[in-house]
Amino acid sequence: MSQFRPKYITFDCYGTLTHFQMAEAAQKIYGAQLDAPGMARFIKNFAAFRLDEILGNWKPYNEVLHNAVERTCRRNGVTFRVEDARAIYDTVPSWGPHPDVPDGLAKVAREIPLVILSNAMNEQIMSNVEKLGAPFHAVYTAQQANAYKPRFQAFEYMFDMLGCGPQDVLHCSSSFRYDLMSAYDLGIKHKVWVNRGHEPANPYYEYTEIKDISGLPGVVGL
Repeated sequence: MSQFRPKYITFDCYGTLTHFQMAEAAQKIYGAQLDAPGMARFIKNFAAFRLDEILGNWKPYNEVLHNAVERTCRRNGVTFRVEDARAIYDTVPSWGPHPDVPDGLAKVAREIPLVILSNAMNEQIMSNVEKLGAPFHAVYTAQQANAYKPRFQAFEYMFDMLGCGPQDVLHCSSSFRYDLMSAYDLGIKHKVWVNRGHEPANPYYEYTEIKDISGLPGVVGL
């Protein structure tokens, strides 16, 4: 891997670079209504319903969250309010990076163009990107691609826009289910898993593991 110098390093944003805080947002709204085991179950269900909501045809992310929150509330016997789902959506642009991100990105950005492919709306993403502390060659959203990851269409849109193929990129993510499984199936040979504890390791998908973005420069020989 250290011998490969990609044309682009492509990234998942939320969770990998930006500190993903859906669980915290749900805790703030529903924590007073549930005991600790119940809240843990709510958060687990919420993550599962968000994934399920994006697997079909594209719809705006505020609808994804609305539906996922409503289904999670129903599953857990909690009263659903439209304004609570909207409050979770509205908090997304305020999220900042993991502490390791700005310095790690800055080191590679001097040598290799950086690209984001995110399951975001156009109105959300740039506020988060501006907090990352490094320049990006391009930022692509699910709204632009008309598809959410892990659907291949999102990745194919990115390749079309960049004028490159799977062989030209190094894809970096903390998630197998959203990114690295699809990257593997699409023939992206060079992959980095940022082990932030979101999911267990799965060596079948042929990646280099780093604990945080500070390890990325070493992967590409910088």
